[in-house]
Amino acid sequence: MTISEPSAFRIDQPAALPGSARRLVLLGATGSIGRSTADVIAHAPEGAFEVASVAGGQDAQALAKTAIALKASFAALADPAGGEALREALAGTGIRSGAGPQAVLEAALHDCDLVVGAIAGAAGVEPTHAALEAGRTIALANKECLVCAGGPFMRTAARAGARLLPMDSEHNAIFQALGGADPSTIDQMILTASGGPFRTWTAEAIAAATPGQALAHPNWSMGRKVTIDSASLMNKGLELIEAYHIFAIDAGKLDVLIHPQSIVHGLVTFADGSVTAGMAMPDMRTPIAHCLAWPDRVGTRSPRLDLAAIGSLTFERPDFSRFPALRVAMDCLKAGGSLPTVLNAANEIAVEAFLEGRISFHQIASLVEAICEDAVRRGDDGDPATVSDALAIDSVTRQRTREALLM
Repeated sequence: MTISEPSAFRIDQPAALPGSARRLVLLGATGSIGRSTADVIAHAPEGAFEVASVAGGQDAQALAKTAIALKASFAALADPAGGEALREALAGTGIRSGAGPQAVLEAALHDCDLVVGAIAGAAGVEPTHAALEAGRTIALANKECLVCAGGPFMRTAARAGARLLPMDSEHNAIFQALGGADPSTIDQMILTASGGPFRTWTAEAIAAATPGQALAHPNWSMGRKVTIDSASLMNKGLELIEAYHIFAIDAGKLDVLIHPQSIVHGLVTFADGSVTAGMAMPDMRTPIAHCLAWPDRVGTRSPRLDLAAIGSLTFERPDFSRFPALRVAMDCLKAGGSLPTVLNAANEIAVEAFLEGRISFHQIASLVEAICEDAVRRGDDGDPATVSDALAIDSVTRQRTREALLM
């Protein structure tokens, strides 16, 4: 198999910010990215932002609280069962609400200048893609959109004249380090990984790790699924696939370094040997603020980088023998076709099983690899042409992974 050509869509031509408040849609308002985004908005200069709509998953009370704090005009809960609770929590505020997938789509399509795509997992694919089809600028924090359906997403962006601004810390660092450079002048892009809680552990100790140990990330505060992916280094593999699509770069030019201080988030090496790095303290408010105000800047409460206080920055090669999930993800990126979609879906189910105590930590990677190999044997590894195709592959893969867990 050969990987499909990356999209020619470019993100290096900024549009001027409107003179009035930038109007935002916040998808994934109750998650860790959503909460950090709300913090940036709340502490921005008065009149910098206004919020058109917010969407959350199942927590009606948390969504209502966020909608009220941000003075949103509409709030949507993905869980239909929470609709009544959301209406009650918003009673008397003047904020309209809805529940279920259609309500989330309504929130995604509100008139705005920027959509923050931060719904976790494959659940974020459809609403984020709908906003992209409408020509919106998307600040993308949901890597599954591009891992699951990268080709269709980038083709839609090009067709609709939409922009993607990378909000993940690593991709945002690369975006800033590029400075609008011609992609043909790039020799290499490196994403860094902290190494997670198991960076110095033996393979035997990692294999026996508990969910509590895997969730104890040394540098970042994230959702449970992302934190487990960080512990296995699967997260970095998913981010390589995302970078391939965002930056339209050959997969062979992408690499990973372990950087336990989490200060350098991404590096770009150019044809003349120059290297630029995106650096910041490990605080998601920094890349969030960059996307919200781009191409301008807005202040945040993020701690400032003091290199003298840090003293030293260290880097290591990833150890594929102790962290096989990264190797599996890199193999899927190189193979292309539907394998990134299969990888993402199988991994979501495997992580869920680990958190429920049904499989061990080391079985996450082995289960995902087995499901990917099964897709190749079945001939189900063709490139999805549309988002619907990708979501169908995602659904079938989830079912096959659940069945494999029962064997």
